[in-house]
Amino acid sequence: MSNIPYKIYLSEEEMPEYWYNVRADMKNKPAPLINPQTHKPCTAEELEQVFCKELVAQELNETDRKIPIPKEILDFYKMYRPAPLTRAYCLEKKLGTPAKIYYKFEGQNTSGSHKLNSAIAQAYYAKKQGLKGVTTETGAGQWGTAMSMACAYLDLECRVYQVRCSYEQKPQRREVIRTYGGTAIPSPSMETEVGRKINAEFPGCSGSLGCAISEAVEYAVTHEGYRYVLGSVLNQVLLHQSIIGLEAQAAMKKFGIEPDIIIGCAGGGSNLGGLISPFMGEKLRGEKDYRIIAVEPASCPSLTRGVYAYDYCDTGKVCPMQKMYTLGSQFMPSPNHAGGLRYHGMSSILSQLYHDGYMEARSVEQTEVFKAAEFFCRTEGTLPAPESSHAIKAAIDEALKCKETGEEKTILFGLTGTGYFDMKAYEAFNNGTMSDYIPTDEDIRKAVDLIPRFEGNDNF
Repeated sequence: MSNIPYKIYLSEEEMPEYWYNVRADMKNKPAPLINPQTHKPCTAEELEQVFCKELVAQELNETDRKIPIPKEILDFYKMYRPAPLTRAYCLEKKLGTPAKIYYKFEGQNTSGSHKLNSAIAQAYYAKKQGLKGVTTETGAGQWGTAMSMACAYLDLECRVYQVRCSYEQKPQRREVIRTYGGTAIPSPSMETEVGRKINAEFPGCSGSLGCAISEAVEYAVTHEGYRYVLGSVLNQVLLHQSIIGLEAQAAMKKFGIEPDIIIGCAGGGSNLGGLISPFMGEKLRGEKDYRIIAVEPASCPSLTRGVYAYDYCDTGKVCPMQKMYTLGSQFMPSPNHAGGLRYHGMSSILSQLYHDGYMEARSVEQTEVFKAAEFFCRTEGTLPAPESSHAIKAAIDEALKCKETGEEKTILFGLTGTGYFDMKAYEAFNNGTMSDYIPTDEDIRKAVDLIPRFEGNDNF
C-alpha cells in the first residue's frame, strides 16, 4: 500500500485566497463577447445591463493572474471547503491497473456539486451592488440549487428557469430550490415573451439550457433591481471555479504527486475549466506538459462535432454572442440524462485552448457512462452524478490502457457532484430502458446553418 492517504485534505490555512485567471497566461486570448446587432465587442456598460458590475470587470479582465477572494466569500467557502482529493485505491485494484487514480470530489455540500463555488461569489456581488434579486437557468438542477442556497444566505430573491425535462425528471431538485426560497419555473414557460415564442415554434418542447437562459435574461432586463447570473460558460465562472484546481494542485504538491492526465466532464465548461486552469497555466507557461481531456455526451457534442464560430449563447438570441465551439443556438438536445452537459456551446476560454491544441476532447454515449458510474459506485462507494460519470468513463479507459502498456501514469479527474437526485436516470439504466441518442449530421447541420453569417464569421 502506498503511503499516500485515501483522502488528502488541506487545512483552512492552506486554502487558496485568490482565484486564478488563466486568460492572463494565454497567448491567444478568447475572443470577446460581441453585440449581436453591431457585431462589435460588448462594452462594460452594455454588459452591466445584464450582469453585476463587479462580475463584468472580472469577465473582461485578461491581465491579472490572481484575483483576491473577498473575506466574506472565503468564510462561506469554509463551510464546505477545502474539498478532499481522493486516491481511488479500490478502483485501481479492481481494474488491475498500474495507474494511480485521483479524483477531486466537489459533492460535499447541500447543493451536491461544484456549482456553489461560483454561486456564492455571484450572489455576493449582487448583494454588494444593492440588488433585489437574481435570475438564472439550470439544466440538471445543480446550479439552480446552488444559486438558491447562496441567495438564501445573503437574503436575495432567486428565480430559476429549469429546463423542462429536468424539472419533470428531478422534482427533488426543484423542491430543494423552493426550500431555500428560490422559485423554480419549467422552461420554456409561458411567462416570458421568448418562452411563449419557443413553445409556439417547438410544441411540446422539453427545453434546453439555451431556452432557459433566454427566459432568465429577459426577466432580469425587464425588472428593476434584478441581474442575470450564469452557472457556466462565462469567463467569470471559470475564474471562480479555479478554486477546484488550485486546491487539487496544492494537495498533490503536498505529497509530491504530479498528474500525467487530467480529465473533466464538459458541458459549458465550469467544472472542466475550474479543475484544469492552474495546471493549464503551467502548461501555457512551458513549465509542465499535462495531457488534458474534455469528455462530453455524444448527444450534445459541441467540441467534437461543433463548429468554431460566433454564435448566440441562448436560443432566444437575446444575449451577447460568443466565439465558441457550438452546435448552433437552435440545436435541441435529446431529453437524456446528461443533465448539465446539454448546452449547445462551450466556454470561449476552453474553446480557444482546444482550438490551439492544448487539450483534447472525446464524446461518450449515455449507456456507457452509466456503466462506468455503476462500476465506480460499486467499487469506490460514492454514487456519482451523471455529468461526473463522463469523466469517470474516460479515467477508467485511460487506466485500462495503462494496464495494457504497463505504464504507471497518474490520472486526475473531477467528481463534480453526487447522483442522489438522479435516481430516475439510474432507474432507467437498471431497468434496461435507457437508450443512446446521437444526433445525425443532418440534425447538427440544420442548427449550424442558422448561425448568423457576417464578416469574420463565415469560415465554417
